[in-house]
Amino acid sequence: MSASVLVAYATRSGSTQEVAEAVAATLRDAGLEVDIQPMRTVGDLKDNSAVVLGAPLYMFHWHKDARGFLGRHRQALAERPTAVFALGPFHDTEKEWQEVRGQLDKELAKFPWFAPVAVEVFGGKFDPAKLGFPWKLNPAMKKIPATDIRDWAAISAWAKDLVARLHPSQS
Repeated sequence: MSASVLVAYATRSGSTQEVAEAVAATLRDAGLEVDIQPMRTVGDLKDNSAVVLGAPLYMFHWHKDARGFLGRHRQALAERPTAVFALGPFHDTEKEWQEVRGQLDKELAKFPWFAPVAVEVFGGKFDPAKLGFPWKLNPAMKKIPATDIRDWAAISAWAKDLVARLHPSQS
């Protein structure tokens, strides 16, 4: 097993990929070797000593690629430190943040064997122009204003904190 950290992400419109790229860049800046890939393209984890998983929450569920990834890589994930982030709230209200964190906790509870070293929720991005089927058929969805509450400083700080959790010898 090499000392490479895999940053694997699932995304619908590219927002989570952008956050995954920022996490990967921060880890690289800290001296770690990092590989970044969409979750659905990851074959195995033999070349990775640690993993960071990022996926959005949609309609009370974690992205299906994230759930599938945990299922496919159960044994490998149990053998390496793994951190998780999710994008969720589109509005910066305490209620929405609590609801999204509760949703993520509920989704992770479906995998009782999984014990991530860190779990974080970041604000999300909503662009009605990028809605896919079936949401684009709903006129009310198209009227919701675009938002982006991703906090890049918080994302970077979280990724810096991961260095010691993923590779204690690097801190």
